Amino acid sequence: MNKRKANQIIRGQNAVDGAGVHLRRVLGPVNIVDFDPFLMLDGFDSEDPKDYIKGFPWHPHRGIETITYLIKGKVEHGDSLGNKGTIHDLECQWMTAGSGIIHQEMPKESERMLGCQLWVNLPARDKMTIPAYGDITQEKVTLVEEENAVVRILAGTYKGKSGVFEGKYVKVKYLDIDLAPSSTWTYDETPNDQTLFIYLLDGNLAVDNNLSQFENKSCAVLFTSSDKDSDIYDSVEVRSGNQGARFVLLAAKPLKEPVAWGGPIVMNTNEELDQAFKELDNGTFIKHSV
Repeated sequence: MNKRKANQIIRGQNAVDGAGVHLRRVLGPVNIVDFDPFLMLDGFDSEDPKDYIKGFPWHPHRGIETITYLIKGKVEHGDSLGNKGTIHDLECQWMTAGSGIIHQEMPKESERMLGCQLWVNLPARDKMTIPAYGDITQEKVTLVEEENAVVRILAGTYKGKSGVFEGKYVKVKYLDIDLAPSSTWTYDETPNDQTLFIYLLDGNLAVDNNLSQFENKSCAVLFTSSDKDSDIYDSVEVRSGNQGARFVLLAAKPLKEPVAWGGPIVMNTNEELDQAFKELDNGTFIKHSV
């Protein structure tokens, strides 16, 4: 079996978003083509509540799915569908914005706030689908315990086991891997025609053929296959440093569609984008509500 090559390592930049939340913006508009269908990835890690306590007050989304996953922390949320609740340690909020939703995410003071939010593009045919909310609580997550790693399956399959959640529009594989210090982990379950990358949340990790040069947390590594036109499953190999490594693996088939992106709204054309903002202005943005 061949190995996928780690051909991009993206470390991102510190940023402030929402009402004053300090985060690390790793993926964004400049990465659209290579990371398709994944649009944006923000990582957050802080022991100072002042970095995040102001949160993300009510704001709109259309045309995407947002996936918020916490390793540590507490975030209260609510939306225009009437959904509300709290995300705790090792829990996930999977929201399909579809035709339009207004929501808020308000972190609460914690010993440590560690996690990430991922945006996944919706196919053109599903941009205006009915908004929906998926709740992945800790007790629902399938665990696979290996010799040197614990793998949590949020979505998709791994080693013959399935996660409790499956994307309806884009079949995303979402694994959380907790790798012991100075250990190697090999993965070979994603077809070559899919985009695959890992995001290092904590610790340090070496990738590809150079397993002695370690990357520190808050970086995304894109792995490309030797033959994307085949159905061969090339492998990915990583090795943790003396701190161990906590990372997520994301994979999905690219959409290969045009992207028109304006803040919290992602459509396929500028005309659709303009229409969305006009609807926000005139109060017709929400197509479905409780």
